Formats: sequence, structure tokens, C-alpha cells
Amino acid sequence: MLPSQPLLHAAVLALAALQALASDTFIAAVYEHAVILPDVTDEPVSPDEALALMNRNMDVLEGAIKEATQQGAHIIVTPEDGIYGWLFTRETIYPYLEDIPDPAVNWIPCTDPTRFGPAPVQERLSCMARNNSIYVAANIGDKKPCNSSDPGCPSDRRYQYNTDVVFDPEGKLVARYHKYNLFMSETQFNYPKEPEAITFETPFGKFGIFTCFDILFREPAVVLVSELQVDTVLFPTAWMNVLPFLTAVEFHSAWAMGMGVNLLSANTHNISLAMTGSGIYAPDGARTYYYNMKSGDGHLLIAELDSHPRLSPASSPAVSWSSYALSVKRFSLNDRDFSGLIFHDRFTFTELTKPEGNLTVCQKDLCCHLSYKMAGKREDEVYVLGAFDGLHVVEGQYYLQICTLLKCKSMDRNTCGQPVETAQTKFEMFSLSGTFGTNYVFPEVLYSGVQLAPGEFEVLNDGCLISKTRPTRPVVTVTLFGRWYEKDHLKQDPQPSASP
Repeated sequence: MLPSQPLLHAAVLALAALQALASDTFIAAVYEHAVILPDVTDEPVSPDEALALMNRNMDVLEGAIKEATQQGAHIIVTPEDGIYGWLFTRETIYPYLEDIPDPAVNWIPCTDPTRFGPAPVQERLSCMARNNSIYVAANIGDKKPCNSSDPGCPSDRRYQYNTDVVFDPEGKLVARYHKYNLFMSETQFNYPKEPEAITFETPFGKFGIFTCFDILFREPAVVLVSELQVDTVLFPTAWMNVLPFLTAVEFHSAWAMGMGVNLLSANTHNISLAMTGSGIYAPDGARTYYYNMKSGDGHLLIAELDSHPRLSPASSPAVSWSSYALSVKRFSLNDRDFSGLIFHDRFTFTELTKPEGNLTVCQKDLCCHLSYKMAGKREDEVYVLGAFDGLHVVEGQYYLQICTLLKCKSMDRNTCGQPVETAQTKFEMFSLSGTFGTNYVFPEVLYSGVQLAPGEFEVLNDGCLISKTRPTRPVVTVTLFGRWYEKDHLKQDPQPSASP
């Protein structure tokens, strides 16, 4: 049946309004929240006590949302665990959970809060979005009953999920995502039976969402970008910083650059657990970021982003990551190589013994090439070029190919790969490349003091990571962090033994 003329007219007007609202840019906000944590207990608290704690955290988040709105933000992301914390068993988190429906139900909790049973947290988040006319992304817990007819049903007859939700400016629930790659300590939650690739449309582009540890895996992170072609990813996280490659600001900015999308990363703030580092990242680098291991306070970040970064004039063509490295001969022999551990992975290293030069180090099929020039070689600092080609199996199993220039912790070469935050050596230039077997490589440059280097480096089409200008600060690490997803399920190979 053909639609009536008034309905057709209304549809045309609605489409025109949406197109009029569509924008080439938008204002994004993320809030790094110092979460108010519950007391550690072996027994579940009452629902009223749980809600009281969550309201204290939501009071803080609501203040950040109001401030973001006053500064023109269209969307805000808040952290993983930002409403109730993380000190839970499966039993003690239960009072904090709500039943979160599929967004297809077309629900505005702010105006119809009891439609799916008690949902005070969803109601309040929905009202925050509606009252401030802003998209709000938050992380809460979902509960779903099950019974014995489901062979996977837990003994307590319910599934519990680490869950992201998004409410639009009217307060409508538009996205629900169940975290697929749980970190090893998240025993209070269940794994979803299948990975979810969640997207939603806005007047300023197509958005996707996933959580924390998900970023290291193909599903859902790569699927959202490479297959579903989202423009921007929302990323609630509770990220514990791990030097030299996996500090939050360092890796998340590199991921956005390597994947060619915007990433809105909101971290929890807890300096005792090395949790800090939030940012608004674009494919050409960080628009703004925050890393603070001294203050215990939260922090709001706001920046403007392109709505469709792939269509931006600044968008880079696809990189052939191994092109340059495969075209050159080895710069140096392996007669001075040695091995060392970085986050449980055994790297092959070679030392930068001269103020400038060309070096190569190889492990398995990966050869890393470095050309460099120091502003002056210090006698009290050691730098090495390192390569790792293998399966990481500590807190998860994933295959890595990494080329890295990094500062050692001390003059003792046995400390190479241990966490280092500061350096004094400045470089005139650097160029790093590798014979990668994967197309997923994330370029990192970290300066002294855990500072990023936006605008000071670039990746050429042939896979070289180069300094664009003379680096303005001493270098802690320059890294090409490769993920070879197809090899994640291989058996672990014996790692190279240490040289005598």
C-alpha cells in the first residue's frame, strides 16, 4: 500500500531536517572519572545501598555532562566501571545490575522508566541526555535470566554482562553492547555467546562502540571499522598503563591512526592502579589528551573532529606496511644482538652505540630497520632497536609483530624493555620500518613524561614511520605495533633464548 500524501510529506520533511542537521564536524567530549568505589564485601549490599553509590558517581558524571554541553559538545563518553567500580564477585555485583533491553524496543527511560521493570540508572542516564540534548555513552551492568533449557546457563540462572549503553539527545536508548573480550579479572561477568558489532547513526556520522580489552582483538574492533565502516568509535575503558607500548594515550592514539577513524577514549582515574589516560583521537593524531599520575581528580576533555574522517582532505591513503622494509638490504649484522623481556615477551635487541647510523634487527620473519641521528649521544642512557614476532599469552592470547626504538631503564642492558617514563636524549631524526606480515600496524611515538607527539611524525605509504621535524622532546620509544589477528589461535612457539 502506498503511503498517504501527508505521511509522505512528513517523511520528506524529516529527511530534509536530518540532512540540514548533518555536519562536516562535531564537538566530542570524554570524561576521565575518579570513580567512587564501594567497600569490599563478601556479601551483596541491598539494592538501595547499591543505587546510593551509583548515584554518587552519576552526580559527578552529570556535572561533567552539563559542562560539556555548555561548551557545545554533541556527544560525551564516560569510562568503563565509571558508575560502580570494579571490586566485585559475581554475587556482590548483582544489586548493581539492571535489565537492559535491545534498543529496537524504541525506549526513552526518562519518560517511561518502569516499562521493563526497575531501571533507575538507565532512567537517570536517559534524563541526563534528554535534559542536556546530548548523546551520552556510559558503562553499566546488564542481567538476563536463563533456565536449564539453555546448556550455557550459569548455576545462578542468570547471565551478567559488562555493558555499554548510548542514549541520544531525546534520551532514547540507541545502542547496547555486551563486552566480548573480558579481562582476566572480570569473573563477575559472562562472555556473550557471540561477538556483537554495534553501530548507530547520528547527524555527524556512523558510530560504533566497544570496551577496553576489546581494542586488542579483531572482534569487534576491526569488524566495526574495516567491515562496517564506522566513522567514530566510542571507547569506555578502565585501562592500566603498561610501558613501553601500552600506555592508554600511546596505544589508543596509535590505534585511531592505524585504523583511520576517530576514537573517543574515556578512562577511569585511579593512580594507585596506574589508571589514567583519556583522549579524543583522529587519524592524523591526538586532538586532545590527558595523562596525570599526580592528581586524584577527574578531567573533562573537549575537541572538534571531522564527522567523516575517511572523506577528509587530510585522510591518508592505505599504507603498504612492509613495502620499504622488504626493498632494502639489512643495515647491520646480528653479531651484537641480545635478548630481553618486555611484558613477558622475549625481544631481540641491538644497541645504538653511535650518535647516528642504520641498524637492522630480526626475529623469525620480522626484520626491523632503523635510521637515526641523535642530537648528541649521552653516556648515561642506552637505546636499543628491538623486534618481536610471536604469540603473547599472559593475560590473553594474541599474535604480535613489533618493531621498536626504546630507551633502557639503566646502563645495564638487562633492564632494556623495563618501564621507563623519562629520558634526556633528543633525536634529530628517526625512520623505522619492518617486514610485517599484517596490515594492522599501529604507529606510536612517546616522549619523555609520557607525552604524545601529535604532528611531529608521519607514516609514509611504504610503511616508514618518520619524524616530520626535529623531535621537540627526548624520546622514550618509537614503535610500530603490529597485530596479526589470523595467528591468534596458533600454539605458542618456543621463544628465543637469551644470549650469553
